[in-house]
Amino acid sequence: MGVQVVTMATLLLHNLSSAITSTAGPAVNQSCQNDIPSQHHNKLISAIYSIIFVLGFVGNGLVVLVLCQKASRRTVANIFILNLALSDLLFLLSLPFWAVYYSYGYNWVFGSFMCKLCGSLLSLNLYASIFFITCMSVDRYLAIVHPFQLPGRRNLCQARLFCCAVWAVACLTTLPTMIFRGTHYVKEMEVVVCGIHYPTAAWDTGLSLMKNILGFLLPFAVIASCYCCIGMHLLGSPGLVKTTNNLDRVLKVVAAVVLAFFICWFPFHVLTFLDALSRLGVAIPCWVRQGIGVSLPFMLCLGFSNSAVNPFLYCFVGNHFREQLSSLYEARVSSLSQKRGSISTRLSSFSRKLSDLKDLGPVETQGQHTTP
Repeated sequence: MGVQVVTMATLLLHNLSSAITSTAGPAVNQSCQNDIPSQHHNKLISAIYSIIFVLGFVGNGLVVLVLCQKASRRTVANIFILNLALSDLLFLLSLPFWAVYYSYGYNWVFGSFMCKLCGSLLSLNLYASIFFITCMSVDRYLAIVHPFQLPGRRNLCQARLFCCAVWAVACLTTLPTMIFRGTHYVKEMEVVVCGIHYPTAAWDTGLSLMKNILGFLLPFAVIASCYCCIGMHLLGSPGLVKTTNNLDRVLKVVAAVVLAFFICWFPFHVLTFLDALSRLGVAIPCWVRQGIGVSLPFMLCLGFSNSAVNPFLYCFVGNHFREQLSSLYEARVSSLSQKRGSISTRLSSFSRKLSDLKDLGPVETQGQHTTP
């Protein structure tokens, strides 16, 4: 029983969004044991999380700062990008806690409430990110393929309503994590783990498959369809390419964001799917399941890095964002220089008054000495 609990706990520790189950799964997959990760392994993951947090928080903070300016909020694409950045920021706030969790050898020291909150932010970002990227892709499709037929579908009010709907759906998909996640003491390892304890193993398998389907496969089917239609439309109308280059410079940004999300999260979803198959009783070779246990923490790091990559894509791929960031920087520098100029003017005026007083001082003294 002790080895079984250690194996289950190790599987949990390799996946921050996995579950602790009361059974080890089908008999066909019970004989394979996983090694407990080393302290060096934990420190490396903790360091990666810290780097992702710093880069992602600074980058997404700049995105929010730029897009919250009045001149930047008047496009549908910017509304979706702003909400995507907010989703990434919310998740990044939880990364320092996970970094400490790994560095302490998978011992959660922040209490049950923070365990639920950090796990919920992770799940919320997983769904909200892909949903907002899907909205961005659909918006590009409408802007290029149907610019005149469906103008009412691309107004700011509609975009804000879609954003509210995305947040609502993402919150609903996060409810199981919020309800079932908590702290659990594992006596054999002498640690308090932060994990999910579902009533039955079927819950874990079902929600893992939902994560694959709703959080990856269906959105990417929509995204791929949108870009296929865009490509066929541009190829079928060569005259539109030149006019579209200036009109739709956001297209490259959206395509880069989609590609980055796919590269960052596809390996994680593949490993999650293989783990779900194992729980369903499909015969998975022992070396494959051991490979899943070893690689899953690093695939999570790759997935989490997506929150730090997006701001750099906006900056290096999107000329419009660079222009807005540059104008914001110039405005701040100009404001600071004006304040400094005002302060220096006041100081120079004050120094002139002091010098006038010094010049008057000796004259008055001389007059007092010469008067009988």
